[in-house]
Amino acid sequence: MDTSVIVIARNAERHLAEALASIAASTRRPSEVVVIDGGSTDATHDIAAGHDFVRVVSQQTVGIANAYNEGIACTAGPLVAFLSADDRWMPEKLERQVAALTADPTLDLVACHVQHALEPGCAIPLGFRASLLDGPVPAFIMESVLVRRGAFARVGGFDPAFSVSEDTDWFARARDAGLRTAVLPETLVWKRVHDRNSSLHDFSINALLLRALRGTLARKRADATGV
Repeated sequence: MDTSVIVIARNAERHLAEALASIAASTRRPSEVVVIDGGSTDATHDIAAGHDFVRVVSQQTVGIANAYNEGIACTAGPLVAFLSADDRWMPEKLERQVAALTADPTLDLVACHVQHALEPGCAIPLGFRASLLDGPVPAFIMESVLVRRGAFARVGGFDPAFSVSEDTDWFARARDAGLRTAVLPETLVWKRVHDRNSSLHDFSINALLLRALRGTLARKRADATGV
């Protein structure tokens, strides 16, 4: 099955080449790789454009949620994967996840384990759980999943009201919509922890997580009452 990869990047010259190299090293190559450039003022666009397997799209709106939505809209593969410009995949990620979805056509998405790693020279950012550095953990984050495109038709896109935690809200809605998921035991994503992780510095995150929880509760009440 063809796989579209959406890379979210904004002022990512520090790490983007490494992220793209991890895609290029995949044992199962994607059918398309799109970098959504969120108005970078550094060399991000040039770095992305320097890879012949990458198509660069300038983001027309603001925010990570909108970047995901634009990426979904401008790609075509029946399977969709995501990568942040400061993270990287293990070579087998796509191969293992495509195999899992092929083996079970009833699955809507498959996740994996993630290894968090503190960038050398950086202190642990405020708001980050240091225990995540102890070893791989199963994770439902955008970088760790492979999703059937039809899941977005059922769940909807990402809510631009969430400046951070847009993935938490989407996964909550996916669960409420009854999407079938699985988690592979392998560690297939390496996630960088550093001083520019946007969600770790946004102190509105607790309010946004509470909004996502309230949305879930409201959907459950609506289902119970039939309203």
